[in-house]
Amino acid sequence: MSISNPVITSLLDTDLYKYTMQQLMVLRYPKASARMLFRCRSGQLNVAIDELREQIELLGDLRLSEDELSWLSSLPFIDSKFVHWLSDFRLRPESVSVRDQNGELEIEVEGNWAEITHFEIFLLAIVSELHCRNQIKENTFEIGRQRLQSKIEYLKSHLNSNHTNFSLVDFGTRRRFSQEWQQTVVQTLQEQLPANFNGTSNLDLARKTGMTPVGTMAHEWLQAHQALSAQLQSSQKQALLIWLKDYTGQLGVALTDTINMKAFLKDFDPMLAEAYDGIRHDSGDPILWGDQALAHYRSLGIDPAGKKFVFSDKLDFKRAIEIHNHFSGQVQTSFGIGTYLTNDMGFPAPNIVLKLVEVNGKPVAKLSDNPDKVMCQDEDYIQTLRALFA
Repeated sequence: MSISNPVITSLLDTDLYKYTMQQLMVLRYPKASARMLFRCRSGQLNVAIDELREQIELLGDLRLSEDELSWLSSLPFIDSKFVHWLSDFRLRPESVSVRDQNGELEIEVEGNWAEITHFEIFLLAIVSELHCRNQIKENTFEIGRQRLQSKIEYLKSHLNSNHTNFSLVDFGTRRRFSQEWQQTVVQTLQEQLPANFNGTSNLDLARKTGMTPVGTMAHEWLQAHQALSAQLQSSQKQALLIWLKDYTGQLGVALTDTINMKAFLKDFDPMLAEAYDGIRHDSGDPILWGDQALAHYRSLGIDPAGKKFVFSDKLDFKRAIEIHNHFSGQVQTSFGIGTYLTNDMGFPAPNIVLKLVEVNGKPVAKLSDNPDKVMCQDEDYIQTLRALFA
């Protein structure tokens, strides 16, 4: 592979929440250290270690241009102090270690939390694209175009007058086939579904297409507070309160499954439930999850019709419509769809993650409402969390 062929060509080619979380890391926790680990949840990856290392080295050459910084500063929730910090920001490839362990790809990232956070999406997108390059056949792009068009036609045929508020956004950066293909998908959806396609999580694509950048907090934010908070039991609530304080009236969707939905609802008290615009589902049964959330809002005397449920777990259009129909008239819904749109090219897409496992030398974990998504190196710590949060 040529060194002139980088997978990532802009520091904006990532999800919005990387910058909104990084902003709070810089302004609130500038000295926090962290460690992240890679996991492939699917089959064998076809990625050459040397190629991957070369791509990681290329990340160190990237800087935000004046135009990119100006565009970022135009977003109402981005602070000028953070933009100034970003003007000198660069990734340090030496923070990443890569090795082949008995045929399994191992990636570890360690360093200052605010500096290494961006490696998550970049590394996942790089691994995904390098793997997919080795699967390409003569008709791969034609298959991708046909499948995308078929999905769009399916959605159009199932949308009627009751679906004018069906909202779809692109969440597909981390496991995409390629940057070029994601851009094709976004532009195609923008052209063919103008009433329903309402944004992308990818900042670079949002800037190029004039679309709204969309995002919530991520597990990383809530996980980190397990180590940053004075008390573990109140860590999730503290993370939610800090986010709310710093982004008052903006970015008001809370993620519910860092521990599990039951633990989240215990922390989601009347003040938080009223102040947050809505919540995001990312694991477990979406209907059960939503029904629990509706009951919680109603028990607090809050009309859920004014709230939003964002669904983002392994969605396709069929499932999204089923969920939308179930909650129609009860709550606003939005669907963040990723791999189904940005990496369906005739072969299985890799199911890969890069998650926070340690902050300031202390273990942190994601438990989730799906046991397969549990991520932590310290089994004793997992048991502590489970006991503490029941």
